[in-house]
Amino acid sequence: MEKWLVILGIWAMCAACAVLFIRGATGASNRRSAEEERARAASRASPGDTRTALND
Repeated sequence: MEKWLVILGIWAMCAACAVLFIRGATGASNRRSAEEERARAASRASPGDTRTALND
């Protein structure tokens, strides 16, 4: 019985890591579009604002 709990625990850990890895790998596309949106907003701003944004 204890052997099966260890095996089940290892499989559960692998499944949790796989889910977190896949979510992390696919979540970057949303962040990239948000960064592009900020870049477009900065390009419409005054030159002083653009310089400040580049320094950040």
